[in-house]
Amino acid sequence: MDPAHVVLVHTALGLYAALLISRGERLRPALLLQVKTVLDGLDGQLARATGRTTETGRYLDTEMDLVVDLALNVAISGAAGVPATLLQSLIMTVDYLWERDFREARGEVFRDPPAQAGDNPQVLAALKWVYAAYFTPQERALQTLFTRRLARLTGGAPTPADRVAYTPHASTLITANLGLATQLLLLGACVLAGRPRLYTRSLPVQALLLAGVQLWREDRVRRQPSSSG
Repeated sequence: MDPAHVVLVHTALGLYAALLISRGERLRPALLLQVKTVLDGLDGQLARATGRTTETGRYLDTEMDLVVDLALNVAISGAAGVPATLLQSLIMTVDYLWERDFREARGEVFRDPPAQAGDNPQVLAALKWVYAAYFTPQERALQTLFTRRLARLTGGAPTPADRVAYTPHASTLITANLGLATQLLLLGACVLAGRPRLYTRSLPVQALLLAGVQLWREDRVRRQPSSSG
């Protein structure tokens, strides 16, 4: 099976779950969300195992997840689901950035280049445009914040040791556990309990947790002998 087809299947399941939630159902959407989670992990594994990773596939997977997240949050909270989706995206963008910084600070490769070329140029261009319009501003804003905080702590000249201290493995574990699989598991539990809005109310709590982790990251840098902050 083509990995892109798996993406489309789990997207359809997620959208159907959103429809069921909007109708007040509990068991079926809760189960569908967990099936979506399994398939969402499968498409990347299938692509890597068969050497069929593509740039189009990476963008498609990310953006279809956004479509499903928006549909789910709107099904739960109506118009309030739009800012909830943005907050959810910011939480997962922190996960992306902190993992990338963790690997770069240690000289590791963050993501291997796609194994296949030959993407449809029109489709790829459209997917890149969506990514640039929605995700890139979030990434730039958050990365600027994290970079400036580190520069302030180190007098503008962070050392390799400072960068390692600023990107502890524990912080990447925390953000990984706030990733999409966890979000859908939590949402499924709330839907099954008949309290789906508890999920959207959890998002500010998650954001506060990340703010606390950021303060801890900064404290680790302060303890570095090389930092001047």
